[in-house]
Amino acid sequence: MEELPVEILLASQSPRRRKLIFLLGYPVNTLAADADEESVMTPDPAQNVVDTAVLKTTIIMAHYTPPARSHTILIAADTTVALDGEMLNKPRDAADARRMLRALRGRAHEVHTGYVIRDMLAGKEVRGVHTAVVTMRAYTDADIDAYVATGDPLDKAGAYAIQHPGFRPVCQLDGCFLSVMGLPVCDLIQVLGAWGMPWQGEVTAVTGAHNHHPCATLDMLRLGH
Repeated sequence: MEELPVEILLASQSPRRRKLIFLLGYPVNTLAADADEESVMTPDPAQNVVDTAVLKTTIIMAHYTPPARSHTILIAADTTVALDGEMLNKPRDAADARRMLRALRGRAHEVHTGYVIRDMLAGKEVRGVHTAVVTMRAYTDADIDAYVATGDPLDKAGAYAIQHPGFRPVCQLDGCFLSVMGLPVCDLIQVLGAWGMPWQGEVTAVTGAHNHHPCATLDMLRLGH
């Protein structure tokens, strides 16, 4: 059988995921899935994000025809913040963002990013979730107000971005930095490698993207690269 060039189709309109997906080193196309994420009612946060990623995958597959001369890998993801079992998704408004940030302040919580990787040529699929434990620093109410005023929290699960250079909300992380950003790149590299699609990206680029935070999966990838 002729070996076709691999391309990634990312089912997302998130600018963060669209930036991170290029770390895989393959050509990328993006297509937003018009999914009603609130229709996914799964109560377990870790399963909810997987089910939402499945919904996005299903929508894309119903409307997208892969190019005939390429081997298309469809990737969809979804992220939520869970505090005491409650899912904190994107805030409704600035007041809701302040509520979330006050609830998270000085506490540990979980960030779940579910994903689906679908080989549209072979018809095989992997579903998974990366869970990171994040501890927030004891920021002040003034810090919260200044951060909310930037508008940055309004399109983020849990109303924060771990990578924000001004707010710097996190004091401890156990898990993958990139997964907390919204895409578990290290997990995706492992799955694609198991499918015979080796990592084409730069080790230094992926290491730098982790912003000096340790990642056990990345360490394993570096040893084998």
